[in-house]
Amino acid sequence: MSYLRQYLKFFLFAALPLVFSLSARATADDTKAFALAKQNACLGCHALDKKIVGPGLQSIAKKYANDPGATVFLKNKIIKGGSGSWGIVPMPANAKLSDADISLLVSWILRGAPSAN
Repeated sequence: MSYLRQYLKFFLFAALPLVFSLSARATADDTKAFALAKQNACLGCHALDKKIVGPGLQSIAKKYANDPGATVFLKNKIIKGGSGSWGIVPMPANAKLSDADISLLVSWILRGAPSAN
């Protein structure tokens, strides 16, 4: 029993820095994604938690939470724009964004658009 207890303590202390580093990375990515959303006028139509012109980003996360094709679908929706997923109001295309920026935005949205702002 003592060995098991020591092993658990070691594991917890060894894993703690990893948890903090992952949390710090998510926070940095969240901050960057939020800034991208602001810079590219996403937040003019999408609030974090409510519908403006388009759905709230948290509603998008809920709708696609269990959809394995959500990442590809949302990346294409951002790049090409379109309508029909949430109503008839069209979303403009955002083809000027890099693939890395679109991936960051989609990942952030699918996590529920967390933001400390």
